[in-house]
Amino acid sequence: MQKKILTDLKKSDFYFDLPEELIAQTPTTPRDSSRLMVLNRNTGTIEHRIFRDITDYLNPGDVLVINDSRVIPARLMGTRRGTGAQIETVLLRRTAGDVWEVLVRPGRRATVGNIIDYGTAPDGRPLLSAEVIGIGEDGVRLLEFRYEGNNIYAVLDEIGQMPLPPYITKKLEDRGRYQTVYARERGSAAAPTAGLHFTVELLEKIRAMGVVIVPVMLHVGLGTFRPVKEERVADHVMHSEYFSVSQAAADAINNRAGRIIAVGTTSCRVLESAADERGIVRPMSGDTDIFIYPGYKFKATDALITNFHLPESTLLMLVSAFASREIILHAYAEAIKERYRFFSFGDAMFLC
Repeated sequence: MQKKILTDLKKSDFYFDLPEELIAQTPTTPRDSSRLMVLNRNTGTIEHRIFRDITDYLNPGDVLVINDSRVIPARLMGTRRGTGAQIETVLLRRTAGDVWEVLVRPGRRATVGNIIDYGTAPDGRPLLSAEVIGIGEDGVRLLEFRYEGNNIYAVLDEIGQMPLPPYITKKLEDRGRYQTVYARERGSAAAPTAGLHFTVELLEKIRAMGVVIVPVMLHVGLGTFRPVKEERVADHVMHSEYFSVSQAAADAINNRAGRIIAVGTTSCRVLESAADERGIVRPMSGDTDIFIYPGYKFKATDALITNFHLPESTLLMLVSAFASREIILHAYAEAIKERYRFFSFGDAMFLC
């Protein structure tokens, strides 16, 4: 595997043509009945299984690292005070107090000083309002929210919608299906989708095998799904996201008897952000803008469970770093041939 970051890679090197009908619009039921491609990242050999068969590839002493961040109903439909103009808002990240980084559409209707109202109480007052207090890169706005009570999440639960990706056009009947069964700490603007395949029963079976399941946390935000605009991959800058690794999690990972298996690219990014050059994972919390693409030397990830990602995305670049671009693109071509379902509600891949 290459150990030198490749500076001449182009975004177009990660393009593939995906038939639209393979973009999954609804989640598989039950969760663990989705398909699973098992890919040997050294040889490129492929097996086709069902996700619950993941137990055939796990060993006692392995550590399964999961991201237990919880998706919030971060999509809000509001109106600009004074004009009534419609504004869609997606909360990305809480920065301090009631100040959030958000995406707004259309951006021209959200300039500094504007007030946006969301929801309506029985007496006609807005349930939630926000003032635009700043404008950042990529159209990100800083909004300071005001609401009654001391818990904005209670208001979001009442009036917010799950922030499904734009390629999912069907209405989600059960918002819990865009949530892992182990989701805990609220703060993500998108689901860590590799974890959507696990059921409570499957996790119990995995634990009974002697596999240690370790939670870490990364609040999924703009850094994960922001498109790559620069043609030269090395010029792309990741937006930072908040993560944390507890002392107990670090101890369990460092004292393992087997492999470290990351569930999803977000868990992988946490591991690689928290690990030192010897592969020792340190307890820590903070922001990470780590960008992993071919040439990166992995420090703390031995295997990876992930979904099938968008063309030219940072997620596709990460898995191409874990195997190789050629092996991944060949596997994706095989997935298309075999009619695998792609993206957030799609099927899974085990890179081992």
